[in-house]
Amino acid sequence: MRVLVTGGAGFIGSHLADALIVRGDQVVALDNFSTGSTANIKHITKNFEIIDGDIRNADLINDTIKDVDLVFHMAAALGVNTILESPLESISTNIAGSEVVLNAAANHKKRILIASTSEIYGKNPKQPLNETDDRVVGSPQKIRWSYSDAKAIEEAMAFSLNQEKGLKVTTARLFNTVGSRQSAHYGMVVPRFVRSALKNEPIGIYGDGTQSRVFCHVHDAIEALLALVGTDKTINEVYNVGGTGEISIKELADQVIKETNSQSSIEFISYEKAYAPGFEDMQRRVPDISKIKKELNWAPKKNLSQIIADVAQHINNS
Repeated sequence: MRVLVTGGAGFIGSHLADALIVRGDQVVALDNFSTGSTANIKHITKNFEIIDGDIRNADLINDTIKDVDLVFHMAAALGVNTILESPLESISTNIAGSEVVLNAAANHKKRILIASTSEIYGKNPKQPLNETDDRVVGSPQKIRWSYSDAKAIEEAMAFSLNQEKGLKVTTARLFNTVGSRQSAHYGMVVPRFVRSALKNEPIGIYGDGTQSRVFCHVHDAIEALLALVGTDKTINEVYNVGGTGEISIKELADQVIKETNSQSSIEFISYEKAYAPGFEDMQRRVPDISKIKKELNWAPKKNLSQIIADVAQHINNS
C-alpha cells in the first residue's frame, strides 16, 4: 500500500512512517519542516519518499493524494509556544491546510485519518472526557484556544465532507502523546523535564504543579492509529487515543528526577513569565478511552516509567 503521511518528519508522523514501513507499506512523507526535522527520518533508507512542501499548496496536495491509497493527516502547527507566538500562521495551517487535504482526499475518494487533539475539549471540568462531551473554551482573545477552535473546524469539515461527498474519514483525538523525537522546544512538558533532569538543572513547573495530565507512549498511539484505519467501522467516527494513570505536573517532575537519578531542584514559574500573552491552562485533562477499547480492543501498554526512559535515552543519544 502507498501511504501519505502529512507531517511525516514530525514527532508522531516519523514514528508512524516507521511502523508503516515495517508492515510493508511504501510511505510518502510531506512536511514543510517548520516543526518537523530531518533528524527524525534520517534513519529511514527504503520504501520512503520525502516531499518538502506545505499542506496549503493545493496543486501539490492534489497531485500527491491522487497517487496514494491511504492518507494520515498528521501535519499541524502545534505546541502552546507555537500557537501563542505565531497565531495567524498557526490558524492558517490548521484550517486552510486541513481544508486542502480533506478536499483532495474527498475528490480522489481516498481513505483518510485525521489527527485531532484533546485540546478540542478545552477546559471542560467534566473528567474523564469522552468523545461526545462538550467543548468549553475561553475568550477568543485567549489565543491559546485558537488551536482548539481550528482543530474543531477541521473535525467539522471532515464530518461534513463525509455527509456531502462520502469521505471515508476517521478522527483520532490524541491526548498528550510522548516519546523519543519529541522536542522540548515547543513547550512539551516531558522532554523539557527530562532534558533539565539529565543536566541536573532546575526543573521549571509552570503554575503551582497541581494541574494533572495523562500521558501516552507514541508507540501505543501509533498502534491505535493503525487499528483505526484497519476497519471500515471507524469511518466518520471519533476516538480518544490516550494513556492511563493521571498524574500532577509536580508528581511528574518528582518521578523524572527519581528515574533519571537527577540532582535537579524544582522551581515554580508563573504562567505570565512562562508564556506570551493569551495563555490559559486547564486543571485536568483525562481521556475516556472506553470506546476504542470496546470497538478495537486497543489499550496502551507502556507506562510512564517507560516513557521517561525512552525520552531520556533519545536525549542522551542525540
